[in-house]
Amino acid sequence: MSIFNSLTTAVAGINAQSTAFTNLSNNIANSQTVGYKASETSFQDTVSNNLASYAQGQAVSDGVSAYTTSQTQQQGTIAASTNTLAVAISGNGFFDVSQPNGQATAGQESFSNQQYFTRNGDFYQDKNGYLVNTSGYYLNGYMADPTTGQLSSTLSQIQVSDVAFRPTETTTLTRTGGISTSTPDSTTIYDSTGQSHDLSVTWGTPTTDASGTATYQVTIANASSTDTTMSVMGEDSSGNTSSTTPLTYTVSFDSSGNLESVKDATGNVVGTGYTGSTATLSIPLTYTENLTTKATPTDQTISLNLGTIGSNAGTTDTNAQSDLTSDSVTTGTYQGISMETDGSIMATFSNGDTQLVGKVALASFVNPDGLMAVDGQAYQATSASGSATIGTVGSNGTGVLKTSSTESSTTDLTSDLSSLIVTQEAYTANTKIVTTADTLLQATIAMIR
Repeated sequence: MSIFNSLTTAVAGINAQSTAFTNLSNNIANSQTVGYKASETSFQDTVSNNLASYAQGQAVSDGVSAYTTSQTQQQGTIAASTNTLAVAISGNGFFDVSQPNGQATAGQESFSNQQYFTRNGDFYQDKNGYLVNTSGYYLNGYMADPTTGQLSSTLSQIQVSDVAFRPTETTTLTRTGGISTSTPDSTTIYDSTGQSHDLSVTWGTPTTDASGTATYQVTIANASSTDTTMSVMGEDSSGNTSSTTPLTYTVSFDSSGNLESVKDATGNVVGTGYTGSTATLSIPLTYTENLTTKATPTDQTISLNLGTIGSNAGTTDTNAQSDLTSDSVTTGTYQGISMETDGSIMATFSNGDTQLVGKVALASFVNPDGLMAVDGQAYQATSASGSATIGTVGSNGTGVLKTSSTESSTTDLTSDLSSLIVTQEAYTANTKIVTTADTLLQATIAMIR
């Protein structure tokens, strides 16, 4: 190998060590950057073609090349954060994020179709209610329908601003006061999607026996002729249930107007029937798709509490005014959002309730180290990484979320500072080759003088 080859080799070494120095300095500079993945430098020997003057198969070293790699799946330390909207991934997933491509109009941002992926989960809420991280990337996920609360299957930017409260599902109705056979009790109940329905409780004309016990047949039905979504499931005398069979109960009061017993359509006593036990009528409801909201509520069973057997503190056989109340919460003022470990984004309200408004989406890749890095601790998919598989938290090995936390940089300062010394010495050594080769060339040239 000639002196000129030595110069070329030394220059290749200088360039390679410069690459290593650049990567180390970048790691050190980003040692406090949330979600940053440290770069590593790999060196590869290069050789010239086999030369005829050398032994069979022997090659001549001709320099070195440096390659930058980044272990995107290396887990950074998860650190607590005072930001309640910050979330860190413990696992192999990436946040699916977008970038805006224009100015906001009437509270709506315009976004690029390009998908980006990041581990920077230090999110905050911008003025339009979007969740954006400190690098300017907007979080994507699945939004809940504001009317029904059901999650969309379409990926979109998460936006939460002044969320309206959805009435909670009715589980219990409580009745107090007297009985009117001319006017049914009526109340509004709510299904699992927050949609309202009207329910009626009709007290038939009583029969009274010799002891003064008054017995009423109570019929519970859908009070709206136009509501085809909800059906009340009735039971016949054989115990068969159907939406076409009226739901009826037999309720008796003693001569003092106290609740005495409650029986179902088969004649069986409801509950224990003992004095002091609660008299509760079970109201099973089934639902079909709501043609307006396109949502199908979950079937529910409501308990109608009439009071206590042997007491007139609840429902009584008198002409006193009745009152039928629901345990549904119908109003609440929006106060903010919180992040959950399963990726659920919950709105909090002044009444203490929380409701789902969206869910974080996480992406996984067959070869995550094949992703192409872009500004702001983000990546783009490439042919080497494969396409992203998008799903909810925990699916496809994406891991779990840690709330009020951020993932620290994977920079190892101790290791990088040590490597910096080695890189500096290697760079200096390569420059020595250049100066030595220069001396040799000058000596060669001096031979002809």
